[in-house]
Amino acid sequence: MSEISEEKIQSVRNDFPILSRTIYGKPLVYFDNAATTQKPNIVIDAISNYYRNDNANVHRGVHYLSQQATGAFEDVRKKVATFVNACNPNEIIFTRGATEAINLVACSYCEPFLNAGDEIIISVLEHHSNIVPWQVACERKGAFLKVIPITPEGDLDIIVFEELLNDRTKMVAVSHISNTLGTINPVAEIVEMAHKKGVPVFVDGAQGLSHGPVDVQELDCDFYAFSAHKMYGPMGIGGLYGKTSWLEKMQPYQLGGEMIDRVTFEKTTYNEIPYKFEAGTPNVADVMGFGAAIDYLNELGWDFIMAQENDLLSYATAQLQAVEGVKIIGTAQNKAAIISFLIEGIHFFDAGTIMDHLGIAVRTGSHCTQPLMDILGINGTLRASMAFYNTRQEVDKLVEAIHRVKTLFA
Repeated sequence: MSEISEEKIQSVRNDFPILSRTIYGKPLVYFDNAATTQKPNIVIDAISNYYRNDNANVHRGVHYLSQQATGAFEDVRKKVATFVNACNPNEIIFTRGATEAINLVACSYCEPFLNAGDEIIISVLEHHSNIVPWQVACERKGAFLKVIPITPEGDLDIIVFEELLNDRTKMVAVSHISNTLGTINPVAEIVEMAHKKGVPVFVDGAQGLSHGPVDVQELDCDFYAFSAHKMYGPMGIGGLYGKTSWLEKMQPYQLGGEMIDRVTFEKTTYNEIPYKFEAGTPNVADVMGFGAAIDYLNELGWDFIMAQENDLLSYATAQLQAVEGVKIIGTAQNKAAIISFLIEGIHFFDAGTIMDHLGIAVRTGSHCTQPLMDILGINGTLRASMAFYNTRQEVDKLVEAIHRVKTLFA
C-alpha cells in the first residue's frame, strides 16, 4: 500500500479546482497529464493577480508598474535557474514552450555550426517536435539525421548510439523521458559519451521537469528545453537552458524589439543573453504563473511527488497486467508514470471514447510519435499518464472502464 495518507492526497487534490468536475455525470478521472497537467489555484491566482494589479510591459518603462512587472519577471527567471541549477539566470531563455526552444536551437545552432555531410543524432523515442526541426536543419544544410534504435523493452540501445557517434556528429538531441512509453533515458551517460567526441547534447525535457529533479550542471547537457504546462503551470510559456558558451556564439532566432542593442539603417547590434533570444513582448502573465507553479512544486517536494507517482505506476502496471487482453507497450525498467497499452481486438479510439463517457480522460493515438509507432508496428495506443494528484481509486476506475469496454465489444 502507498505510505502517503489519503488525507494528504485529498488535500493536494483540493488545490486543483478542475479535479472536482464531473464529465457526463461522472467524477473526472484525469489521466492525460503527459499532454498537459492541471493547474493549482496558486497558478491561476498568480495570472489573475498580474492582470489585476501589475499589468505593464517589462524592460521598457521607468514608471512604477513597468518596474514592478520587470522585477517580478526577472525574479521568475532566477527561480527557474535555481530550479534546474543553471550556473546563472542568463542561461534561461523564456520561450512559448519546449517546441519553440527546440526550434530556437535547431535554427540558431545549426546555421553556423552544421555543414554539408555532418550528422545529427536523435532517437526512435522522440516526439515530432524533437524530430522535425532537426530534420529540416539537415535538409537545409545537406546534413544527415541518424537515429538511435530501441530494445524490445523500450530502452535506447546505447551500444548502437556509441557506434553512431563519429567525427561528423554535430549534435545529439534526445528526450529526457519518452512521452509515449515513459522510458527515462540515461541522459547523463549519453552526455558523457557525446562530450568525449566533442559533441553538444540537447535534451527535450518536456516530460522531465514534472516527474523528478533536474540538475543541468550535474547532467552537463548543453541545452535543456521545457514547457510550463507540463509541470502544473500555464500554457504558452516555457524555456530553454543553454550553456553560456554556446548561447553567446549563436545568432538570434527571431528579430525585433528587446533583442537589440542598437539599431541604425546601416547595421543592428544585438543585446546580451538571454535577451538576444527574446524578441517582442513576452508572455509576462504566464511567466508569473510559471513562477507560482515552481513555488508549488517546491512546497510539495520531490520526495512526495516521486513517491506518489512511483506508487501509482507500480499499482497501475500490476492492475493492467492482470486484465486479460491488455498489453502494455513499453516495459523499460526505468520509467515515469506513463503507461501506453492496447486492448486486444478493440481500436484505441473506440476504447478511449467509451472511457470518456465514463468520465475517464486518457490519450489515444500516436502521441506525436508516428516513427515510433511505425517501428512498433502499430497505429497508436491508449495512454494513461499519471500525476501526484491521481489516486489508486482512480486506477481502479480505469480498470473497471476497460472491463466495461471489453463487455461492450464481446
